[in-house]
Amino acid sequence: MKMKSTHMLIALLLFLGVGAIFGGFILIISPSGRLFGMPLSLLHHSPFKDFMYPGIILFSIIGLVPIYTAYALVNKPENKVAQNLNCYRDMHLAWTFCIYISFALILWIQVEMTIIKVVHWSHTLYMILAIAILFTALLPGVRQSFRRSLKK
Repeated sequence: MKMKSTHMLIALLLFLGVGAIFGGFILIISPSGRLFGMPLSLLHHSPFKDFMYPGIILFSIIGLVPIYTAYALVNKPENKVAQNLNCYRDMHLAWTFCIYISFALILWIQVEMTIIKVVHWSHTLYMILAIAILFTALLPGVRQSFRRSLKK
């Protein structure tokens, strides 16, 4: 059961990461929003003049971090920089980053809806995805797979 749950977690992260890398890349190369059919007027209530910075954030934080985390779930690498950000010292950093990614995605969607003052079906999809990542990571079998023994 825990292996299937871990595979599901990896699939969810890859789905999120690939989609965010694609979306972020499109916003970076077309900061006017033209390629997505998004008018700049959506950013009227935001600190941004175009979609460049949101694209960079989407590409890197919502895109690359989940891809790295999926890799880390499989390989369990030791990464001192990422480990310094791990507030759950008894858990491998890959598991902790699943929790961080869930909350980052929820925050991203909430801020996006607040700024653009529009709710789109994709907001619901990505909110469900964030909750699915969080609940899958919290499954006892998944937690047990990524528990670390603390050195005294």
